[in-house]
Amino acid sequence: MGKKSNVETLLAQAGHYLDKESGSVVPPIQPSTTFARNEQGDLYNSNRIYARDQSVNAEMAEAILCELEEGASCKIFASGMAAATALVQTLRPGDRIVAPTVMYWSLRAWLIDFCDDWNIKLAFYDPRNEADMVAVVKAAPTEILWIETPANPTWEVVDIQRAVDLAHSVGAQLVADSTVSTPLITKPIEYGADFVFHSATKYINGHSDVVAGALIAAKEDARWERLCKVRAQQGGILGPFESWLLLRGMRTMHIRVERACENAMKLAQYFEGLSGVKEVIYPGLASHANHEVAAKQMTGGFGGMLSIRFEGGKEKTAAIMGRMKRFVRATSLGGVESLVEHRALVEGEGTPVPDDLLRFSIGIENIQDLIDDLEQAIRG
Repeated sequence: MGKKSNVETLLAQAGHYLDKESGSVVPPIQPSTTFARNEQGDLYNSNRIYARDQSVNAEMAEAILCELEEGASCKIFASGMAAATALVQTLRPGDRIVAPTVMYWSLRAWLIDFCDDWNIKLAFYDPRNEADMVAVVKAAPTEILWIETPANPTWEVVDIQRAVDLAHSVGAQLVADSTVSTPLITKPIEYGADFVFHSATKYINGHSDVVAGALIAAKEDARWERLCKVRAQQGGILGPFESWLLLRGMRTMHIRVERACENAMKLAQYFEGLSGVKEVIYPGLASHANHEVAAKQMTGGFGGMLSIRFEGGKEKTAAIMGRMKRFVRATSLGGVESLVEHRALVEGEGTPVPDDLLRFSIGIENIQDLIDDLEQAIRG
C-alpha cells in the first residue's frame, strides 16, 4: 500500500480490514474453539490449533495494538489483572520485583500476597522521589522494575528514559503501565521499555463494556516466551466477542482520547485556585511537580485523568461527590462518560491516597456541563 498509514487511519480502518470473500469492512466474530486439519493432518492455518490461546478476533486486536506501540509482539488477556499477573508469574522464587507505592490498587494487593507465597522479593519505591527509586532498585539484584505513568490516582509522572536506564544498568527489565497515557500519548518502547502494560478495559476499549488487558513486548525474549506459555496454560485469553468489541472501541480511540484530553485540561484550569479547592493534580498544569517530564513524553495531550483535593477533609469531600448530578459515581476510567470516585474510601485501610481527594475520569461530554456540575457540588 506504499507509505505507512497514520495512527488515525490505522485505527479507523481497523488496520485496513477487508473480508476477501464478502468485501465486508467490519471483521466478523469467529467463535470456533478448534481449528481443522487437512487430509495429510496439516493445519489449514499453521498458527491456530485451539482457541484457548489462538483466537482470530484476539489476533486482530493484538496486531493493531502491537503496531500502535511499535513493539515486536502483543498478547491480549481476559482482564488487566490477568495480563499483569501473567507477567509477574514469569519470575522465579528468589527473584526480585520493584514497584511503586502508588499504583493500580488491585495489582499492588495481589503482588504483596503472591510474592510472599512464592518467595519472590518485593520492594516498593516512592514514585515522587527518583532518588528513592534508584536506591531501592540498587539495594539488591532486581529482575523487574515496574513503573506506572501517570500513576493512579495521584498522577505522578515517571521519566521513562531514566527509569529504563536505571533498570538496564542493573540487568533488570522495565515494565511500563501506560494505561492512562494510551499508545496515542506515550510510547514507552520508544524510550527503551521492555514491556508495556494496558488495562484495555479503559481507554483502548473506551465504552465501559469490556474487561481486557494487554501486554506488548519490545522483543520476543525468554521472558516473553514464558509469558505466552502462562497465558496458554492458564487460558487467560480474551473471548471472541469481547475481542471484537475491543477492536470496535479502538476504531474511535483517537477521537475519544483527544476530546478527553481537551476536556480534562479545561476542567483542571478552571478549578485550580478556586475557593474550596486545595489542589488540582493534573500533569498538564504548570503547577504539577512533574509537568516538564510530562510535556516531554506525553505528546498530543496530558490524558483524561485528574484528581482534586478539597478543603474540609474527608466528610466534605464525600459530600461534594454526593451532590454531583452529571458525573457518574463509579469505579474505573477511560470511558466516554465522566466518572468520579472517592478513592480512599474505595481502597480502604492502608491506602496511601489522601481522604480529601476525588479522582475524575473525564469523558467526551460538553465540558461546560461538567464544570457546572462540579461547581454546584462544591458550593453546596
